[in-house]
Amino acid sequence: MKRTANLILAASIAAAPAAAWAQKFDGLAATPQMGWNSWNKFACNIDEKLIRETADAMVKLGLKDAGYQYINIDDCWHGTRDDHGDIRPDPQRFPSGMKALADYVHARGLKLGIYSDVGDKTCGGRPGSRGHEYQDAKTYAAWGIDYLKYDWCESKGINAVGAYTTMRDAIRAANRPILFSMCEWGDNKPWEWAADVGHSWRTTGDIYPCWDCEKSAGSWSAWGVMRILDKQEGLRKYAGPGHWNDMDMLEVGMGMTEDEDRAHFSIWSMLNSPLILGNDLRSMPDAVKKIIGRREVIAINQDPLGVPALRFWRQGQVELWAKPLANDEWAFMVLNRGETPLPLHYDWKQNAIADDLSKRDVDFKQATWHWTDAWTGKTGDTSRRLDATVPAHGVVLLRLKKGA
Repeated sequence: MKRTANLILAASIAAAPAAAWAQKFDGLAATPQMGWNSWNKFACNIDEKLIRETADAMVKLGLKDAGYQYINIDDCWHGTRDDHGDIRPDPQRFPSGMKALADYVHARGLKLGIYSDVGDKTCGGRPGSRGHEYQDAKTYAAWGIDYLKYDWCESKGINAVGAYTTMRDAIRAANRPILFSMCEWGDNKPWEWAADVGHSWRTTGDIYPCWDCEKSAGSWSAWGVMRILDKQEGLRKYAGPGHWNDMDMLEVGMGMTEDEDRAHFSIWSMLNSPLILGNDLRSMPDAVKKIIGRREVIAINQDPLGVPALRFWRQGQVELWAKPLANDEWAFMVLNRGETPLPLHYDWKQNAIADDLSKRDVDFKQATWHWTDAWTGKTGDTSRRLDATVPAHGVVLLRLKKGA
């Protein structure tokens, strides 16, 4: 009985021309999605009051104006399925219902996201979408949902391509543009097959708020910022407008140092990962507000060219990264992975940059480029040596524009 409605809807869609529904919605995530998610800070301790207050805070703090738009409810919002198999929110935590909550968020110029899973149960033990994909997508559309994070728990014996494609088709059939965020953990190399399935796909397991660590949970591990960065090797060619490598949600404001937070935010921006905040927006230090709201850094992430950065030089704990930008500009990042501050005296002429992916190159011997520090606003040009101190576990992030 519980699968009947889902099967009837799936059969009716199968009778329609394939081109009408077997595709994701275009026009979403032209640049990496920006927003907030409940999991990192609150896990299962969520309710509609938290979501409303977070939406209000996003607007009040100017984060909406900075580009953040999604308020995403992660795991544990679920109640039970009714006699027809339709999923309902937990009546104690979300007594007003999801439609009313979506209306509240939309009235503030924001969008509402929700969470489900390919298996019978979610990671938190709530009802998953297996066997209910079309039914759930239709429910989400009726509620006014704008974003679906789709997890990979309880997935033993499930084919990833089939599971995620089924939900993609279900979203399309529900006829509401919903950004499809695939949280498959990189287990089945989604970057090789998911460009026409999801708008983003996780490339690794979960993030953990540390610089360079592995937090074991027995059968799986969570990873620090440097561990996740290292797992991006070779993946930049798969990302672009409408289909992004997702390095997981941000841990800014969740216990690392300010320099680590600033580096974390810079790296995610340089590699075009979605910028999904995970801290409590209702109460945070000014230093955290300045990091997540820094428009000069956000602009690097949201650059319309959509090409992730490449590492073009590494020695010891020091790395140089470059990202081609629209209008023939570049972003340039010095990363200090080490435990002590780095006195930097960089001769721009010592390295030319060539990027096979974007077909762009720059030789600082041939022209002078003017730079602006994306974090401090300091300016200079490449005719003179770059003198700076890169903090331990920190970065220097510059935006370069060719001189007249």
